[in-house]
Amino acid sequence: MTLSHDLAGEGPTLVLLHSGVCDRRMWDAQWSPLIDAGFRVLRCDFRGFGSTPAPDRPHSDADDVLELLDALDIGQAALVGASYGGGVALEIAARRPERVSALALLCSALAGHEPSAELAAVGAREDALIEAGDVAGAVELMVGTWLGPDADQAVREAVRRMQRRAFDVQLAAAARFEPIEAAYDPAAVRAPCLALSGAHDLPDFRQIAARLPTLLADARHVELPWAGHLPSLERPSAITDLLVGFLRERTVPRR
Repeated sequence: MTLSHDLAGEGPTLVLLHSGVCDRRMWDAQWSPLIDAGFRVLRCDFRGFGSTPAPDRPHSDADDVLELLDALDIGQAALVGASYGGGVALEIAARRPERVSALALLCSALAGHEPSAELAAVGAREDALIEAGDVAGAVELMVGTWLGPDADQAVREAVRRMQRRAFDVQLAAAARFEPIEAAYDPAAVRAPCLALSGAHDLPDFRQIAARLPTLLADARHVELPWAGHLPSLERPSAITDLLVGFLRERTVPRR
């Protein structure tokens, strides 16, 4: 199955991987500026998000992304991943290091991380609301949990739409299949990595970002004092500038 995607621009390829409460539309504000900066930009929807149907069998999101790159004849790319998408990017970079030129991880997940009581409580509350049929309540829980104080009403409404779409697609499926979590060694990652965290995020993701320089061969951690869990939505231009500055050091964009 080919993931729904957009591809535009010329230059080194940059792949944008969305968070688990959004879809590829979360990168709308970065899309044109990254193309204008000289990158060929690809963004996709994981299975069960945005325009990609829900999975009908066990699957790997990392394998889906690699298959998309193969279908588009992209041998190597820089990966930008937000939250869950960051975890997918890390898996790809560890399993197929020759395919990844650089990593930018925004409040990334990490395989094997033991959730804090606070994070586990959010998941339990989400499950309870869904089981009770209160999808709107689950959406509001996600918006309230994952957006920081800089997110305006337009951003909150955008996340509502994306999260509601994901719930609707996944709940309408005949059966629910969770992504396969493959074991991988972060030390196998060769790509340089920029790991961003937000001071207003849950402690789990701040801890993961701070750990990445101890796990990867070439990683730098930057905490954003203003950010929650979705900084690319909260201050889009600030994140675009960080991404372009980091990627220009490691790729050669076409001007």
